[in-house]
Amino acid sequence: MHPNYLVRIADVPAYQPANHHHTFNQRLIGPETVGAQQMEVLMGTLHKGGGALPHAHPGIEQACYLLEGTAHVEVAGQSFEMVPGDTCFFPADQMHVFTVTSDTPVKLLVIYSPPYGESPDKVIRPQP
Repeated sequence: MHPNYLVRIADVPAYQPANHHHTFNQRLIGPETVGAQQMEVLMGTLHKGGGALPHAHPGIEQACYLLEGTAHVEVAGQSFEMVPGDTCFFPADQMHVFTVTSDTPVKLLVIYSPPYGESPDKVIRPQP
């Protein structure tokens, strides 16, 4: 039996990812939704003051397309502001930070390859 290849966001439960604050993700494309094995697509909603603390994903590339709101991003020694329509890339193994700068929520399309799946063994955080 084949999975349903149409995913409606209203049918996907939200969760709060580890190492993030004021953030809720919905896993749209992944092994559990459509059987995807090589990529994962999430919709992230990040509220004022929200974002991701410094972290990296070993062996996983990440791209983020900003749909709404504004954000500050730091990755691999670069620092920049994002506005709707901008896309940023986080290379595998590179520490990165994402911080909401708008008063309104950020809507963000996030793509991982291969899938991250919120797996603790697929994230590195700075040592205290």
